Amino acid sequence: MTMLSDRVDEGTVERPEIMIITGLSGAGRSTASNVVEDLGWFVIDNLPPTLISRVTELAFVPGSSVGRLALVVDVRGREFFSALLDTIHELRASEADLRVLFLDADDDVLVRRFEETRRRHPAADDAGVLAGIRNERDQLSELRGMADLIIDTSDLNVHELRERLVAVLQGDEGAQLRVEVVSFGFKRGTPRDADLLFDVRFLPNPHWVEELRPFTGRDAPVRDYVFGQPESGPFLEALKRLLDVVVPGYVQEGKRYLTIAIGCTGGKHRSVAISEEVAQHLQATTELSINVQHRDLGEE
Repeated sequence: MTMLSDRVDEGTVERPEIMIITGLSGAGRSTASNVVEDLGWFVIDNLPPTLISRVTELAFVPGSSVGRLALVVDVRGREFFSALLDTIHELRASEADLRVLFLDADDDVLVRRFEETRRRHPAADDAGVLAGIRNERDQLSELRGMADLIIDTSDLNVHELRERLVAVLQGDEGAQLRVEVVSFGFKRGTPRDADLLFDVRFLPNPHWVEELRPFTGRDAPVRDYVFGQPESGPFLEALKRLLDVVVPGYVQEGKRYLTIAIGCTGGKHRSVAISEEVAQHLQATTELSINVQHRDLGEE
């Protein structure tokens, strides 16, 4: 991509910024494209992947007013879609500062959204909405694995998704890697956007200790109980050693976002306590942006 390199050499921009917005139909691509446009990105929707290289070259020619380019790509590209993976590899090998945003959601949520809007699913053919969703999910599986940021919109309304995107993208300025430590309860499902997932249900459950049940993993009585178990110390030390290796590796590879999910049964006691401890360790040992989210805290 010679034009991208030429523009960098001329010093007009440090690195051309390109975002590819993709994901499952009904998961929030339109909302995402509106948000990034409001944040100052030049957005092109439904661009065939075979044209991405040419468009990016034209967008970043010397004298262009385009500073940030966002491209919305999905299965509407039909036969062109298979070219997207090669295009991403090419862009990452060039001088472009590329990020891939993938929007996901549970199948039942997507079915409900399509039923509410009465729109036809682009991958459904004559087999129905659910079959279309599954077909599309299969087509996008490899692309999902290449994404820099995956956002599960199953439990987010339009306004919450907008707030999440603004918080992530505005906080992305100059940051090497943003780490999200998420506690959750397995009985409400695992987070789809987790890069690393750890199960702490092997630890004794404070829920069955009557005097601890009203408290959470943020409270001292529960923390003392969880960390007082003989299994907790070795597990935490092993987890911290693993993260001491993995997190710098993600930084070295240029990953922008890392979601570490830690789950117990209900997401109230063990996972919360362990997540807080993991976040404190990362804050003490790195200079990265660390955020903690307790997904199911407060749920009954």
